[in-house]
Amino acid sequence: MMTIIGIDISKDKNDCCWLRDTETGKVKTKVLKNNAAGFQALIEWVLKNTGQPIESIHFIMEATGIYHEALAYALYKAGASVSVINPAQMHSYIKSLGKRSKTDKKDSVIIARYGATQSPLLWQPEANEIRELKALIARYEAICCDCQREQNRLEKAEITQASSIVIDSINTVILELTKEKKRIKKLIDDHINRYPQLKKDRTYLESIPSIGPVLSQYMIALIRSRDFSSAKECSAFVGLNPIMHESGSSIRARPHLSKMGNAKLRSKLYMAAVVAIQHNPDIKHQYERLLKNGKSKMSALGAAMRKLVQICFGVIKHQIPYQPQVK
Repeated sequence: MMTIIGIDISKDKNDCCWLRDTETGKVKTKVLKNNAAGFQALIEWVLKNTGQPIESIHFIMEATGIYHEALAYALYKAGASVSVINPAQMHSYIKSLGKRSKTDKKDSVIIARYGATQSPLLWQPEANEIRELKALIARYEAICCDCQREQNRLEKAEITQASSIVIDSINTVILELTKEKKRIKKLIDDHINRYPQLKKDRTYLESIPSIGPVLSQYMIALIRSRDFSSAKECSAFVGLNPIMHESGSSIRARPHLSKMGNAKLRSKLYMAAVVAIQHNPDIKHQYERLLKNGKSKMSALGAAMRKLVQICFGVIKHQIPYQPQVK
């Protein structure tokens, strides 16, 4: 039987809880720093107190922005089992327990109880090439945002007739950001081309009408980052699964997308779906069929986004170019 350790993670510290007895709720807790020294201290504390080998320890933690990643990798590398829980799932679990007060120590206990009773899936680290690709994409997005902010400042400066010194300064920053944006874009392309599998994935994805170079790199980073069991699971991860709300005979709310995934990726999929309903035969056929059956345009467009993700998943899984099913 695995020994359960719940960890509530914050920027500077980790509140850790060893669930010694599930039935009695007996626990032992420890607060450690959220850094490399703290990770090693955590492993030593767990081994000393539980008397179990690291292979018999199951660490449970929430996905907390970027602050859980280094710990998860360190524990996995040490040989432990690790589960990283979606915060929404943990929130629902806490509500089901009727808990109202909240402290880091109590949260670590609840996380440990979740691990003992819910049998969460084990976490697997991403391949190094995927981690680097995601980091490059994130950097590219950040530079694009900075560039847009400077463009907005330039527009404001020109409208308010700011001094030429200010306008020159803004133009200088825009020029440098534009150069850096081009450089990072080339790094992304070079990175994908460096790995034969990623290069093939991009080729297969770009065989899909409406999937271009930018969206293809996002889809590679998505699909290769997790071991999705199905296309449906992949689209749900992006937040494109429909949420129904019905009760009895009187409540019939309009279904809506869960929107629990990456909002930036969904925005790019939205624009791709707009193109796909014109140029992708499968998605165009589905879109027209849904409209004919009385669905709203937005609902049909949401279905087009979901279908697009599922097609992307299919070509990567089967390693074949896109083949339209509708003639």
